[in-house]
Amino acid sequence: MSHIVHDLIARGEARVVDHRAVAPVRHQVEADRNFGLPTALYATTIACYLGFLAVVGSAFANPVLAIPLAIIVLLIAAAFGVPAIWTRLKDNASEPETLGEFEARGVMTNTGRLSARDAATQVLILPVLLVCWGIAVAVIAAIVA
Repeated sequence: MSHIVHDLIARGEARVVDHRAVAPVRHQVEADRNFGLPTALYATTIACYLGFLAVVGSAFANPVLAIPLAIIVLLIAAAFGVPAIWTRLKDNASEPETLGEFEARGVMTNTGRLSARDAATQVLILPVLLVCWGIAVAVIAAIVA
């Protein structure tokens, strides 16, 4: 390939153009750091995780659990806080969808487009089941004790 280019330059048939004069630098990958879901779904997920910790923490209240529960709360804050900061970086031109936009368009996945109801069900099934499991464990512990 380079041999052909050098031959064109030697014969005077090649045009050498400064690339900065033609067009501004464009990155191959556009910086879209949003995950295609509205903020309300993330807030609901965080509320479910913290609700589980509140249920379990109150059911098994013990001073020994204070440090592990605090560490878990910090991990949840980091797991959702870092991506929230990441979506607000300088090069990110897009904004998170509103609930109305999410309801109208749904979300595109690798297997096709999902409606808003189906996507919300997939996102929230684990956090809601976790809260239900925490309540069930607390009820069982209260009955046994």
